[in-house]
Amino acid sequence: MNEPIRHHLYVVEDDPALRDMLASYFEKHGFAVTTMRSAEDMLHRIDRLRPDLIVLDVGLPGISGLQACQKLRADGDRIPIVLLTARSEEIDRVLGLEMGADDYLGKPFSARELLARVNAVLRRTAFVPGAPSADRAESVRLGEYLFDPNGRCLRQGDEVRMLRTVEYALLAELTANPGVAISRERLLAASHKRQDTVLLRAIDAAIMRLRKVIEPDPAEPRYIQTVRGHGYMFVPFGAGQGRAA
Repeated sequence: MNEPIRHHLYVVEDDPALRDMLASYFEKHGFAVTTMRSAEDMLHRIDRLRPDLIVLDVGLPGISGLQACQKLRADGDRIPIVLLTARSEEIDRVLGLEMGADDYLGKPFSARELLARVNAVLRRTAFVPGAPSADRAESVRLGEYLFDPNGRCLRQGDEVRMLRTVEYALLAELTANPGVAISRERLLAASHKRQDTVLLRAIDAAIMRLRKVIEPDPAEPRYIQTVRGHGYMFVPFGAGQGRAA
């Protein structure tokens, strides 16, 4: 029987004693843990070693936890985040949630409470690569096609073209973030399970397959454009060519 897949956490905390204690506690409860002492390190590594959730201290030196959270959300990254802070004022808690955090815990706290909150956030934000979002996503116009994220298909009049899991997940991630350059590493995380062994060039191959379907001229793509040395970007073409009414 296959062993259950362990959730992978980032613990980003500049206090070494607290950082080591949390890592030990989460590992004891079945998590894989990567520890870091700065938001800069976390932002640098996140696309290469993708976690399931980030436990992020607000009061980090350099880039603060709030700033890091805000940057991830501005980049369109929906990875779950639980913020930790020594400040207990309601305004700080609200600010953290407004910046996109999924939960917020003030110091001092018990490791048991943090574990319960992490598990609750993971249940709320459970994601299976290629699965549709719990929210009804809007359809997106792609030239002659209408991409239906909820139906996992492309529609052209009365015709329906079902998408493979990987192609669907890539197109959903790209069209959900128009005008945002998304790295190959992030697209890989969005379209494959974490235990899959897949090379980044598989993303390029899947993008080529999508372009052959949706692009008028795959050699000169309008909608899925290459960002050299980084990844790809969805660019709605022309007025009224973005979100369908």
